[in-house]
Amino acid sequence: MGYPSATLLVGSCEPFSGKSALVMGLAQQFRNRGLPFRYGKPLATSLEQQGASEPLIDDDVRFVGEFFSLPDAAQLTSLKAIAPTTAEQQLLTGHQVDATAVSKELAAMLGVAEGITLLEAAGSLSEGLLFGLSLPQLATGLNAPVLIAHAWEDARSVEPLLQAKAQLGNQLLGVVLNNIDPAKIEAVERAVPALEALGLHVYGLLPRSPLLRSVTVGELVQRLGAEMLCCRERKDLLVETLSIGAMNVNSAMEFFRRQRNMAVVTGADRTDIQLAALESSTQCLILTGAADPLPQLVSRAQELDVPLLKVNHDTLTTVAVIEKAFGHVRLHETVKASYAARMVAEHCAFEPLFKQLGF
Repeated sequence: MGYPSATLLVGSCEPFSGKSALVMGLAQQFRNRGLPFRYGKPLATSLEQQGASEPLIDDDVRFVGEFFSLPDAAQLTSLKAIAPTTAEQQLLTGHQVDATAVSKELAAMLGVAEGITLLEAAGSLSEGLLFGLSLPQLATGLNAPVLIAHAWEDARSVEPLLQAKAQLGNQLLGVVLNNIDPAKIEAVERAVPALEALGLHVYGLLPRSPLLRSVTVGELVQRLGAEMLCCRERKDLLVETLSIGAMNVNSAMEFFRRQRNMAVVTGADRTDIQLAALESSTQCLILTGAADPLPQLVSRAQELDVPLLKVNHDTLTTVAVIEKAFGHVRLHETVKASYAARMVAEHCAFEPLFKQLGF
């Protein structure tokens, strides 16, 4: 039995709005329905795993390919990669890219395939303009419908969506609102009819998830330039919350007991706080200041399999770096990808979308 062919663009108005979670959810829905699909990012934004002689395939595409065991042909190559060097090269040419020609090149590269071609655009409506690969340019050039993932804070969050609607017109099939405070879900549900009246079809409301916003210990090591004093094999541990060990030890122990999967930042000279943190739900202990930790602390951390990190920053700077990391990392962990797919299945209704795509 043959399948029709359709292309769907997934985009966002602003970076880190939940596109990756939405892609995982959609891909799982395709798989559950037995629909063949392929996935790609016309503009590559992450190439840390890229070898010099390998095809230009974004790390996100590789991860989705591995997660769903996609054949190589279903892991689509990118036309361009966005980075300071490639942006400078394009800028110094001194001329505007012909977006129509770029889209024709992309369409020729994609060809026609049975099932769904899922393409993820760059992080915002404007990102990729320099290369002719912004979301509006792709939508126009490929004549493809668009689904937008959008982080929702309050009623003001509608304004970027209205901007997207103005640029995309009828090609905008709808939106999935993401990162909603669970306490505000009912209020957002009441606002859905008003959004629909504005031409913004809402396919789902995703509550804020500490797990999806979490960051691995390895990511923190990289961002902080930290030295791992023990448990280097535990870089995949997920950190969901941040605690600062600056209070007295009794208050600290009471506070730590109420937290889960936390990173604790404290001075290297606060051994009492450090030992208390190790006895709670601590995923990693981050020491600031010039002092070296006591050998018994390192031994205890090793016994409990809690990574011990030493940084050169002060506590304030360290906390700022970690807080910026939450919700701003790529979804490259299997546990997070599986959870994202379940969240989308639970909170989104895509039957109208599939009908519009012809399935």
